[in-house]
Amino acid sequence: MPRYEYRCRTCGDTFELSRPMAESSDPAACPAGHGDTVKLLSAVAVGGTGTAAPAQSGGGGGCCGGGCCG
Repeated sequence: MPRYEYRCRTCGDTFELSRPMAESSDPAACPAGHGDTVKLLSAVAVGGTGTAAPAQSGGGGGCCGGGCCG
């Protein structure tokens, strides 16, 4: 189940809740009982072990690959 981060506008506390995506924008009371909260945008880090494709040299493709960034 996804975790969403919220901030209480009354006391300033930040807290997380696990809830279904369908309920992600429903109101959430802070742990101190205040009801004036806002859902925060969370940064998601995605890691991997893959390798990047090698850069193409010469010829077209993209702005800098096409020579328009002179």
